Amino acid sequence: MSTVQRNMSLTGEPPKTINTQQKLASAIGLIGLALLFLALFNLNFPNKTLWLSTSLGMIAVGIIWFSIAAYQNKHEGIKNDGVYFKSLSSRGFWAWVLGITVTLFYVVLYWFPQYLGLVKDGDNKAIVALFDPLSKLLNGGPASQWFVYGTLYTLAILAFGIKFILKYRHNKYEKLRTFSVMFFQLGFAFLIPELMQRLNSDSFKLPYYDLKNIWPLNYYNFEQYRVDEFISAGDIGLGLLIFGVVSIFVITPILTYKYGKRWYCSWVCGCGGLAETAGDPFRHLSDKRQVAWKVERWVIHSVLVFVVLMTTAVVHSYLGDDSSKYWLTKDVFLICVATLLTLVFTGVWIFKREELQKDARIGSIAYLVIILSLVGLHFATGKTLFLFNAETLRQSYGFLIGAVFSGVIGVGFYPIFGSRVWCRFGCPMAAILGFQQRLFSRFRITTNGGQCISCGNCSTYCEMGIDVRAYAQKGENIVRSSCVGCGICSAVCPRGVLKLENGPLEKRIDSNEILLGNDVDLMNYVNK
Repeated sequence: MSTVQRNMSLTGEPPKTINTQQKLASAIGLIGLALLFLALFNLNFPNKTLWLSTSLGMIAVGIIWFSIAAYQNKHEGIKNDGVYFKSLSSRGFWAWVLGITVTLFYVVLYWFPQYLGLVKDGDNKAIVALFDPLSKLLNGGPASQWFVYGTLYTLAILAFGIKFILKYRHNKYEKLRTFSVMFFQLGFAFLIPELMQRLNSDSFKLPYYDLKNIWPLNYYNFEQYRVDEFISAGDIGLGLLIFGVVSIFVITPILTYKYGKRWYCSWVCGCGGLAETAGDPFRHLSDKRQVAWKVERWVIHSVLVFVVLMTTAVVHSYLGDDSSKYWLTKDVFLICVATLLTLVFTGVWIFKREELQKDARIGSIAYLVIILSLVGLHFATGKTLFLFNAETLRQSYGFLIGAVFSGVIGVGFYPIFGSRVWCRFGCPMAAILGFQQRLFSRFRITTNGGQCISCGNCSTYCEMGIDVRAYAQKGENIVRSSCVGCGICSAVCPRGVLKLENGPLEKRIDSNEILLGNDVDLMNYVNK
């Protein structure tokens, strides 16, 4: 047998295969998935509780055992070796198989739930029926396709969260924020809303409410049926409604000022939670080109404008006109929206104009002019607000953004475009938080350019497509709207160049000025 080494790589041989324990773990997990797959064909499991527990348990055990086998014998530190040699994580055959499979699942979930076994007037069948025992235990009723999805979603974050913790066990920050997203997904997004439904009765009904979802992610929260549900639930419902409003105008800006958008996007949000756990093997696939950055800015802010228009139109559609009966009439509401947008625009333009790129200035002016023109047209002519029926706008947004973008593309395309496609290009909540982070947050990633060896790990594994290395080479602080503060760039840096900070801005040296050779008196910085 020839022993000639034909690989000239200094980094060693690429991984050939998985070890025996990983093979056994994969087999267990795939058997668990196969049980769910068999349920799709309406196989009548005699004891649904037992078979459901077995299926979900085998999936969880398979993922966790695989993770332990993969990382237990490795030293603490960076473990992204081999990602470009694996078909699943390098846009190979298995990546496309997984992407197409997950995409088809989302299509069926959103638009053809009957193929999953959902029966509106009767007993469920197939895979939905398999989840009936768990649904009845938690909320007292039969399962829906959304309960099935929520269960699998939560299981994925918990199991792959353990995998993520094992992989980055050398980094306290990564472990802490992963525990956080696991906690919020299990408690606030899954268990609490289901238990709230169980408390409902004929005389008292609590609305289904994911406490960690904030407008505009829960774009439906201010529709008439939702507002009616809140009011009919009494003080608790009214408190939830007020909490939703306070979250937008008080809680979100304060937390973003103190911690940046990472407090939500990397610590709380379910979309970010899935991207950080199940999507971790695909983070290096994010597009780092400048053209992608330009497309990102226009698309995500267009989605934000869309949701603002849609929400304004929906709320406007059910408000009254008689000022003697309602203090918040249609006209007052429109004036408040126009005034708020004008104040935000004016404040940014006066105090933070230099922070905006040229296209951002043009875009902000154009968007403001469009919105104010449509509002003015409504007052002048009395035509339908924004020229479209409010329900048409809501349905269009729900289909294009809420379903196609966030679900089908946002998750189904993990193995092709990376794990943060939705967060980067489509999430309106990320757009709002990024706007706040860029303009007035204390959070930034500081760099020590003298220690940078230009290895490129930071840029490669930035799931938001930020060229972190370019900042590090210049010793420049990273303050970007799209940065979710996941900290992976810092975790994979072999030299400790990058550091996530929330401290005050006053005593920070602007290293970029010094590096560029500007006329800077260093003693002024020292004396401060």
